[in-house]
Amino acid sequence: MTLDVVIVNWNAGPQLRACLESMGSSRTDGFTIGKVVVVDNASTDGSLAAVDGLDLPLLVHRNAENRGFAAACNQGAVFGSGDAILFLNPDARLYPDTMDDAVCFLASHPRAGVCGVALEGDRGAVQRSCCRAPSAGSFVVKALGLDRLPGARVRTYTMDEWPHGETRRVDHVIGAFYLVRRTVFEALAGFDERFFVYLEDLDFSVRAAAAGWECWYLASSRAYHGGGGTSERAKDSRLFYSLRSRLQYASKHFGPGGAAAVWFSTLVVEPVVRVGAAAARLQGARIGETLQGYLRLWAWAVNKR
Repeated sequence: MTLDVVIVNWNAGPQLRACLESMGSSRTDGFTIGKVVVVDNASTDGSLAAVDGLDLPLLVHRNAENRGFAAACNQGAVFGSGDAILFLNPDARLYPDTMDDAVCFLASHPRAGVCGVALEGDRGAVQRSCCRAPSAGSFVVKALGLDRLPGARVRTYTMDEWPHGETRRVDHVIGAFYLVRRTVFEALAGFDERFFVYLEDLDFSVRAAAAGWECWYLASSRAYHGGGGTSERAKDSRLFYSLRSRLQYASKHFGPGGAAAVWFSTLVVEPVVRVGAAAARLQGARIGETLQGYLRLWAWAVNKR
């Protein structure tokens, strides 16, 4: 099996170099690396200057503007022709066996269309990275913060209650390490570029399942994931894009009633919940970031309607 790797870079700094170096140290007994494509979304931090001199079949594509994660992933996929495509975040680092284990699993499971691995944080703890296919109700629960109440037993689409200690089929694995069979990716026309960032991977997993493909989480194979990445430095933008993607997902996948419930809870109730929680903790900066994010979201929603 031949594997292409696509990394979307936007001001990832030294993380990009570290990610690529970890790939260069990977075992490739069960597959061949075709192309490693870095799609740069108009970075301004000079991070691309650090990718020279690596022993990888590297191709760098520079966008004149930030086209978003989904569009950049689709761009990168076109440059390769491998049997599988690994979409990898620049804040991830691979261990020597990570790619080989995942590719071999995909090759030996003909109905597996998407595959992810266990992701470790800074202290080695496994991150909760799997999700259920969301319902309108699970989005509303998330918007209202009902899952965060003391003693709450309400579950959303994120599988936070599951310790991620076993290999199993799941509805979705997050896109930090997202291995896809190319035939599946092309049959579904790639990621939906209406999602600028966030939930484009979830949307793809749901569409793949509807087409009869399985999604697998491999507990036996691990990678490091910094989490948050460059979006941590622009929290108001992160809030805007994450909530906008939620509304776009609801409009695409739920009926009129479900979509309306998600829109109302997100646009009307959730900002009150978020600002109230920040005020109770005397987090002035968080209040400002929340209001800035919602001002952008409300402006987008008005223009959308």
